[in-house]
Amino acid sequence: MNKKTVCIIGGGAAGLVSAIFAARNHASVILLEQNEKPGRKLLATGNGRCNLTNTFQQPSCYHGRHPEFAWKVIQQFPMQKTVAFFSKLGIYTKNREGYLYPASLQASSVLEVLEAEARYLKVKIKCREQVTDICVCPDRKQGRWQVKTAAWQYNADSVIIACGSPASEIAGSCTSGYAFARKLGHTLIKPLPALVPLNCKGSFFSKWSGVRAEACVSLVVGYEIFREERGEVQLTEYGVSGIPVFQLSGHAVRLLDEGVPVRLLLDFMPDFTEEPLESFLRTRLENCPYKTLKESLVGLFPKKLIDVLTQDNRDDITSLVQKIKCLELDVKGPRSFKQAQVCSGGVSTEELSPETMESSLHPGIFFAGEVVDTDGICGGYNLQWAWSSAAAAGTHAAC
Repeated sequence: MNKKTVCIIGGGAAGLVSAIFAARNHASVILLEQNEKPGRKLLATGNGRCNLTNTFQQPSCYHGRHPEFAWKVIQQFPMQKTVAFFSKLGIYTKNREGYLYPASLQASSVLEVLEAEARYLKVKIKCREQVTDICVCPDRKQGRWQVKTAAWQYNADSVIIACGSPASEIAGSCTSGYAFARKLGHTLIKPLPALVPLNCKGSFFSKWSGVRAEACVSLVVGYEIFREERGEVQLTEYGVSGIPVFQLSGHAVRLLDEGVPVRLLLDFMPDFTEEPLESFLRTRLENCPYKTLKESLVGLFPKKLIDVLTQDNRDDITSLVQKIKCLELDVKGPRSFKQAQVCSGGVSTEELSPETMESSLHPGIFFAGEVVDTDGICGGYNLQWAWSSAAAAGTHAAC
């Protein structure tokens, strides 16, 4: 039986795992990476600690035009298989409230074991190789596809496109995977920043810049709450950031791109409803009658936030309660791709097999990772998508 040749474009998380699974299934594997080393974005994940996956898994953790596609892929290589895979490579995982990290808390450990396994399996990792084109191989005896770089032409039976996206300020983040997919006739869902801070309309943001505060954040479309998240919000000179904002940002950015206005409502005391909060504030004033309403907020909120909450308030407790419970922000748009953790959008999953990640338009072309129209919430879900989609692509590209 002749060995299949698999060429992988992109040496990030999905590319390396695709290479390992293809090689384990007896393929001859070539991995092409445009940077001087593979895994640059992987090194930055989880603030350098690499949140590998999460113990809490359900379909709503993954987004896309057809989110059920992602869940079918995840179920084939779920969190348990991910942990077992890395355990065999030498990564012992630490569980931090469901967020799984390498015990070393170093993303470099994850990259090191992936590279070591790939090289042990005789994967040829070629760096500084910028792919310029993918086309049908002129001599079909040498494979179905030809992958061209400035310096060489690689013939392969299967090609896995795992180029990632333009999200992140890490050098090497790119859009080439989208260009290859488009050239091959694939439909692209417009790539947009996700897990990203949001620019908002307002003139007071410089006053609260640098503050972190617990809040419930609601995304409002028209008069309806679309989704809401709770956690620590970062108040910035341009608007808002932090995990609750990130979780809502993909939906907000997609709606704005479609011309739908969206707002955020910030509730800085989500454990209170309005009447008990007003009674609570009145009691604070009664306990210290020498304090102004503004002074009575010391101990509840950071000073900068107090200044914003009371800037148009003349000791009116009722209006203050409304502002604490429902500070409204009109969203202008996202920060740049460089400040986004991932992208939403990408290659339409309608044109891919969830069992194999193979193109339905071109046998032998596979996709893995962020180049596909799938993105996850914060907490290890985007890496889980990378591992799961890569395991499917690598396994079946070798068949």
